[in-house]
Amino acid sequence: MTPTEHMLRQELAACYRLIAHFRMTDLIFTHISVRIPGPEHHFLINPYGLMFEEITASNLVKIDLDGAPVGDTPYAVNPAGFVIHSAIHRARQDLQCVLHTHTRAGCAVAALECGLLPVNQISMEFYGKVAYHHYEGIALDLDEQQRLVADLQDKNVMILRNHGLLTGGRSVAEAFLRMYYLEKACEIQLAAQQAGQLLLPSHDICAHTERQFNEPQRELKEGELTDPGATDLAWKALLRMLDRIAPDYRD
Repeated sequence: MTPTEHMLRQELAACYRLIAHFRMTDLIFTHISVRIPGPEHHFLINPYGLMFEEITASNLVKIDLDGAPVGDTPYAVNPAGFVIHSAIHRARQDLQCVLHTHTRAGCAVAALECGLLPVNQISMEFYGKVAYHHYEGIALDLDEQQRLVADLQDKNVMILRNHGLLTGGRSVAEAFLRMYYLEKACEIQLAAQQAGQLLLPSHDICAHTERQFNEPQRELKEGELTDPGATDLAWKALLRMLDRIAPDYRD
């Protein structure tokens, strides 16, 4: 095992534990994957049948784009997880990590015709950046892969209609934090919709806030500040928390 794969295994195991910690799991039925750099296009995914609290760096399963295991493993892989993740890893070399959830809030927003709305600062990170894919049944049909990828295009966030949420990132940290805040955005929207008439900021304000989130290296106007290290700081803080409460994820 290369040092890079060892590091990615620990980061992916950490991501599974964080999804469990923040109660974004669906028993054994969702999945997170990470692509291992190299021409082989191998990626790591969860062993089908384990709760996310049980996942460690060493029991993650390495497979190729055809779903075949690479190396010995006693575990199978969720077939729906293979269909979704292999399609994206094949088409989007820029996304090292892909994360999919079936949370209550995410599934609820996925069932709303309006989709995700910019009801709060957290939501505006995703303004104009969300792809939508219409429901076709449980993702067990390889023919769906091309439509899934076509709908995703160059976006890093997708709402799977009547199904759930999906995020990708150039790193595990980026994919996880996108999902954490996408989930928060869905929770906030549902609470606001139940409370009364929504107040939505203007397009210009939403677009400006999205750039503040996603383009920290942009050219700044006089007096404007930026926060390019936020993702790294947050991820390191999350790993410190895991090292306190569930250090065995590194095993």
